[in-house]
Order: sequence, then C-alpha cells, then structure tokens
Amino acid sequence: MPGHSASFKSENAPKHQRRDPYEVLGVSRNSSDQEIKSAYRKMALRYHPDKNANNPEAADTFKEVTFSYNILSDPDKRRQYDTAGFEAIESESQELELDLSSLGAVNTMFAAIFSKLGVPIKTTVSATLLEEALNGTVNIRQLELGQPVIKKVEKQCAHFYSVTITEREALAGLVCRVTSSDKSKFKLLYFEPEETGGLSLALQEDGAKTGKVTSAGMYFLRFPVYRLDQTANAILAAKDPDAAFFKKLDGFQPCEITELKAGKHVFAVYGDNFFKSASYIIEVVCAEPFPEEKEKLREVETQILSKRAELSKFEVEYREVLAQFTEMTARYAREMQEIDELLKERDSIHSSYTAAPSLKRSSSSSRIRAPSLKESEGEEGDPAKESKPSFKDRPKKKKWFNLHLKVDKRKAC
Repeated sequence: MPGHSASFKSENAPKHQRRDPYEVLGVSRNSSDQEIKSAYRKMALRYHPDKNANNPEAADTFKEVTFSYNILSDPDKRRQYDTAGFEAIESESQELELDLSSLGAVNTMFAAIFSKLGVPIKTTVSATLLEEALNGTVNIRQLELGQPVIKKVEKQCAHFYSVTITEREALAGLVCRVTSSDKSKFKLLYFEPEETGGLSLALQEDGAKTGKVTSAGMYFLRFPVYRLDQTANAILAAKDPDAAFFKKLDGFQPCEITELKAGKHVFAVYGDNFFKSASYIIEVVCAEPFPEEKEKLREVETQILSKRAELSKFEVEYREVLAQFTEMTARYAREMQEIDELLKERDSIHSSYTAAPSLKRSSSSSRIRAPSLKESEGEEGDPAKESKPSFKDRPKKKKWFNLHLKVDKRKAC
C-alpha cells in the first residue's frame, strides 16, 4: 500500500509536503508498537536538539520524527492515517513530548503552571541520559527480589537498578512497582542490553495518581497485560465530557513485553518533577506467591476489554436517545409557550364581553379609602361610640408637678 502524503497547513508557515510516517521512522506498515517505539527513540536520540545545537536541518528532522511517532503510537490516529492519510488527522492537535532538561527555567516554569491548572503535559526522558545509557556509562545498583528500596532522585536524573532472576522465577512472572507517597512525578523505565554493551530504552511507564500516591508498574506475567494511558482523555474531558467517557478505554492497550527470560534485567526510576527531586519506593517481586492475584488480573482485564467493545455500541444508542431527548425538551418548551399564549388570549376574549366602560385608575393622590358597609352601620347603631368624646375634647387634667404650692416667705428664725 503506498504511503500517504498531504500538505500541512499553518497560518504562519508556508505549505510543505509531509512524508509518510512509516518512511520517516524507517519501519513497515506491519511493524509492532514496540518496533515503532524503538525506531523513534533511536532517531530522536540521533537528531535531538541538545546534540545538534547549530544544525537547523537536524531540528526539522527531530520535529518530523516526533510528529510521525505521535501518529503511529496512537492506535486511533494510526488507523485513521492508514485509512485516509493526513486528511483524517487534526495535525494542529498533535501533542509533543517535552524534554524538561532542555527547556530552560522560564519555559519549565510555564509548563509547571499549565500542569498545575490540569493541562496534561507530556514529557520525555532526557536525551543526555539515554545517550549515557547507550554508551554504558550509567551507575547501576543491585536490587534484590522482595526487598523494597526507598530513595530520592533529582529532577531529570535517574537511578538504575539491576535484578537477576532464575529460570523458575522467569516462568512464574515478575512484577516491578514504584510508588511515591508525596505524589512525585516519575517514570519507570526498562532497558534492554545492546550488542555494544550499552542499554537501550525498551519500556516506559509514567507515574499516575492512584488514591493518595502516584504509582507505576510493569507486569511480566507471560500473558498480555494492559496499560491505561489517559493523557489524551484528560484533554478531551475538558472539551466534551460525554466523548471523554466513551473514549475512556481507548488508551487501554497491551504492553509490548509480556515475559522476561532468566538473567539480568535493568530498571530505572526517572525524576519527572519540574523543579524538585522525587522520592520513591521501588520493589521487584516474583509472581509465584500471588497465583490468585495473577488470575484475578487476567479476569478483570478481560472484562475491561468487553466493556470497551460495549462502549462503542452504547455510544451509538446514547447519541440517538440524547438527540431525541434534546428534540423533546425543545418541543416541551415550545408547547408550553404556545399553550400559555392561547390561554392568555382566551382570558382577553372573556374580559371583552361587557357593556360597562373600562375603569380608569385614579391617581395616587386622590385615592381615599371609603368606609365599608359594616363600619358605616356599626357607627350609626352604637350610641356608646357616638357619645364617646374624642381625644381632643377631653378636659385637660392637671398634672401633679403643675400644682401651685404655697410657700411661707417668712424668714427663718
């Protein structure tokens, strides 16, 4: 199938042709997610701006590589592109992953502010760190199975750990988990050995809030285990909550690696905070003592997959009913208004059946309250009320303090 190409329109930039994302990354259309991710990381490392500060062509290539990966790494966008090319993709909404180590203080501050406001900011591992790992110059600590380690890693730095497992432990399965009680941002990384002796990044899990902690985990249980990426869904939730609900499980995708072989394996914890270090607890356990949890995880994820299939059908039904409800609500308001107007017109017609002239309202100055019939009759028939003097007619009584007292003016003896 030939690659699609289309012009990319921008308000402040001239038109230029977009190359086929598969061609940019050097992968085939049948490539797995892991192959696409591996190709992207190698090219991103090669053309990263940190390594090509004075090379504008490398900067353009890096943007093109990142743009292509953003399409092929998203199942929906990849399917849309395979079906209809760039026309099916809103290129303006493509998200870029930020390397915080190369942003500078001001840009990092703005990224932190947007993150605090709830805007999901995608970050990537420092290119310098990946290059050091590829060259084999990183310090690796030994980590024993079932023994948690509590550490604190600086921002945009990583702690590397090696775990050695036996054949029996590999068959039983392995789980690596990292948690942070102070909700630090971090990434859990898994590296594969290269023929040159270095390490290349194979898996990456971003820490996510789960209750009162942030956590990330990798589960090598010899059957497909799924991860849930909700970054895109968080953006959609702000625009359309209904669409966000129906797309909630679209990021539920299988992990690229399901099992590990006996031998040495390298994990790393990468500090992803904007300004401060990240505290964490890392633990690697063999899954052999957890047979019930293993089966329960498989069962629950199977149910989640069923729910994802049901949601697509339910969305169609929901949209139809919602449209009917909206139509009925509008009709309800329209009918109520028409009925009120008809009743008002009916009352107006009723009131027109009279020969009496219409009464004009008197001014407020001439409004005098007329006595009622009962008041008139009561005043005429009650002699006590008639003979009762008014307050003004009552004789004035002398008050005790107005009495004229006689004073003896004779001199005292």
